[in-house]
Amino acid sequence: MSGTGQAADRQAIIDACRDMNASGLNQGTSGNVSVRHGASMLITPSATPYDAMTPDMIAEMPLDAGAEDGAWTGPRKPSTEWRFHRDILRARPEIGAVVHAHPPYCTTLAVARRPIPACHYMIAAFGGNDVRCAGYATYGTAALSALALDALTDRTACLLANHGMIALGETLDKAMWRAVELETIARQYYQSLLIGGPVLLDDAAIAETMAGFGSYGLAAKR
Repeated sequence: MSGTGQAADRQAIIDACRDMNASGLNQGTSGNVSVRHGASMLITPSATPYDAMTPDMIAEMPLDAGAEDGAWTGPRKPSTEWRFHRDILRARPEIGAVVHAHPPYCTTLAVARRPIPACHYMIAAFGGNDVRCAGYATYGTAALSALALDALTDRTACLLANHGMIALGETLDKAMWRAVELETIARQYYQSLLIGGPVLLDDAAIAETMAGFGSYGLAAKR
């Protein structure tokens, strides 16, 4: 990959982080973003305010399974959540970016350990008829990474119990789009619970929606 391409990816990560906070999708420095870059991943540094972040601060980590665990280059250490970013990108070659945040409605459902069912046809944007809630494990651990990978089987998003959410994308733009869509559906689901609960769509309806998404050529992005 060219140096110019990497510089663009580094800036795109910073822009995505700032957009997350500006939109209310995240607060402070609790979110983190990674992008696949050849045999490496670029990831936000730990405990660095987004407004103060510069492209050279973005950490680079090898994706090679034989690399030293936790190895990184850059002036600042990577996000404490680097492990599930790395493990997702290793396990899912079709995925080019990972977004993690603590948006209000996703996190509300996550602290209640409630998956999101087929309350809206756009649930199909995440690969099936629900968005699962992964079990709880301490942040940054191998246990959390394993739970997240399991919840993401055949999916492009999940909730993390008592924590937040993860959204995946073939590109960073798609990962960010899914993150916003997930929070939107989480809000709609939560609000429907206040008035008696949603009427859920059946598997056939979701399958029909997914087939329709395929005709757009954007794998569920409208």
